[in-house]
This record gives sequence, C-alpha cells and structure tokens, in this order.
Amino acid sequence: MQDHVALGPTSHSIAVVRGIRVMLDDDVARMFGVSTAGLNQAVRKNAVRFPDGFVFRLSALEFQDLKARVPASRWTERRNPPLAFTEHGVLMAATILRSERAVEMSVFMVRAFVRLRSVYATRLELTRRLDELDTKASRHDAALRAMIEAVRQLALPGHLVRPDVGFARAGMPP
Repeated sequence: MQDHVALGPTSHSIAVVRGIRVMLDDDVARMFGVSTAGLNQAVRKNAVRFPDGFVFRLSALEFQDLKARVPASRWTERRNPPLAFTEHGVLMAATILRSERAVEMSVFMVRAFVRLRSVYATRLELTRRLDELDTKASRHDAALRAMIEAVRQLALPGHLVRPDVGFARAGMPP
C-alpha cells in the first residue's frame, strides 16, 4: 500500500511515509522546544520556505494507520492528521523557529553539513593526487603501484571514519 506508515526501531521520532523518512510535527516541535501548534503556525506563515519535498500532511488513511501502530494516548486530542517533515523540512523548521533549542539545533546541523563537505573534499583531493602519482609511476614499478592501490582502497566509503549525523532525542552536542 503506497500510503502505508512504517515505524522503525526509533518509532518515537522517525517514520517512513510514502517511502520517505520523516519526523512528525509533534516530534519536531518537541525537539525544538516549541508547541506543535506553534510549529504548525510557523510553517503556515512561512509556507514559501517549505516547497514540495520539505513537508506534507498525512492523508486520513496514513493517519489512521499511524494511530493503529502508536499508543492511542499520543493522538487522542488530535483532530487533523500531522505534518510530516523530511530532512530538509526539519532543517528549514530550525531556521524559522525562535526557541533557544531551535537555534542550537540549526547551528549544530550547519556544522555537521560543513564537516561532511570537508571530509568529501579531502577525499576528492586524495583521489586526484593519487591519479597524478599513478600517471607518473613507471610501468615497471609494481611496488609503487601496489601502494597507490592500497591507499585507494582505504579511501573507499567503507574505510572512512564518518561522524554520526542525524537527530537524537537527548544529549545533542552543541
């Protein structure tokens, strides 16, 4: 079913809706230290900042499916289906909200993206330099070629130490 809501091991914060990982509005609001109504009002007032692919409202069927999978007490006062925020939507929400926590989170997310870009740029530079060295190496210099290939293998995705990036409920670093 295309409108199926799948809840993973971190069902309290991440859901898969329409094949996309999302956070529901009440989780986003809690993460940023604002009320759900305040978050949804800020999104409505800044609708131009939330194009397609940033946020969408669950359909009635998706909401019904969600209520069947999550403890009912969480949804008893809710009349309308929740908004679902993609990664981009969560980041945009952090930029429009004025709570201290939202400001902290937006700074944290920007720093994480900058760090990831730096790791990626370093890897590209290493690959470029290895290619230069490879073209200069003599065909008969097997030891040098083996060393270059070993370094290339270390630069493959499985060998990089990557910082944890994502959303956590508590203990987020500043």
